Amino acid sequence: MLLRIRPYVPAALIAGLFFYFGVNAMIGDRGLLTHARRDAELAQKQRTLAALRQEHARLALHARLLSASTPSRDFIEEQAQTVLGYADPHDYVIRQND
Repeated sequence: MLLRIRPYVPAALIAGLFFYFGVNAMIGDRGLLTHARRDAELAQKQRTLAALRQEHARLALHARLLSASTPSRDFIEEQAQTVLGYADPHDYVIRQND
């Protein structure tokens, strides 16, 4: 019985490899059917990166304005008003929720 099956073993192994790689080519991490999911994930990560870059630029500006060498008096006053909630009685204050 074993002698009858022996000639088919290499063909079965090759067919198994073709099946394995074929399935992975279609539904694997980099498969053809997961292309839309990867594109959506990439777009979401690019939006996150853009938001982080914008936040970094804002924080870098704040750090530069608060630097010890040349602090910006207007910026410090604005920050104090924002944090402490103080304003001149003649000022109009519009609050934004970040």
